[in-house]
Amino acid sequence: MKQSILLDGPKFQITIKRLCQQLIENHGDFSNTALIGIQPRGTYLANRIAKELKEMLGRDIDMGILDITFFRDDFRMKGGTPLLANSTHIDFIVEGKNVIFVDDVLWTGRTIRSAMDAIQAFGRSETIELLVLVDRRFSRQIPIQPDYIGIQVDSIDSQKVIVSWEEVDNEDSIVLITEKK
Repeated sequence: MKQSILLDGPKFQITIKRLCQQLIENHGDFSNTALIGIQPRGTYLANRIAKELKEMLGRDIDMGILDITFFRDDFRMKGGTPLLANSTHIDFIVEGKNVIFVDDVLWTGRTIRSAMDAIQAFGRSETIELLVLVDRRFSRQIPIQPDYIGIQVDSIDSQKVIVSWEEVDNEDSIVLITEKK
């Protein structure tokens, strides 16, 4: 197995700051914009972005977390065992807001499609945008593209992209794993 480090250390944090700057350019003071972290791993990025935006803007912004388990088109097929649901926590009105979905890796697009279905239970947003830390751009099964990208990775389906978070993995890094044959 071959591992290639794509991003770590200070460059990881610089990438998050750059994404925040892009968000501020497009959404100003976030008075009508909310972040929605997609469970499970998108929540770490959403929390980091919300914290950074709070420092930059001097105010809290609306941020929630969304579980898409029961909206997935494959939720009954994962190895014959039922998937465990995560939690959803959205304590604000989505109706009429600009919503930014936040996830760590965009691969096939199916997670984001499920998130678009799931968010409808909380109202009709004005717009929906997508922010991802890693865009695996040549692997889409559904025509979904991110609005904000940390890094792009050209990878094949047999490769894996692993994002590690300081909060749970004791380091911030993005690694590309290739199986050797």
